[in-house]
Amino acid sequence: MAKDTIDKTEKEITIIVNGREKTVTAKEMGEGDLVALAFDNPPTGEFICFTITFRRGQGNKPEGTLDEGETVKLKEGMIFNVTATDKS
Repeated sequence: MAKDTIDKTEKEITIIVNGREKTVTAKEMGEGDLVALAFDNPPTGEFICFTITFRRGQGNKPEGTLDEGETVKLKEGMIFNVTATDKS
C-alpha cells in the first residue's frame, strides 16, 4: 500500500479577489500579496495607492479595510476588493 505523500500542512483555501476565485495556501496575506492576485500588471507610479476591503473574514474582524503594512488572516470564501487610485 502506498503511503500518502500529500503535505497536510499546506491546506488550500479559495478566496475571491475582484470577483475571481483564487486558490492559495497562505494563512494570511498583506497588501502586496493581494495586489498581485488582483492585477496581472498592477498599476505603478508615484501617486498610485491601493484600497483593499474585505468581508466574510475571521471571527473578531469579519469585514474591514486592510491598511498599508497590515496583514489579514484568511478564511475559506473570504471576499476581497482591490482598487487602484491615483492620488495626484
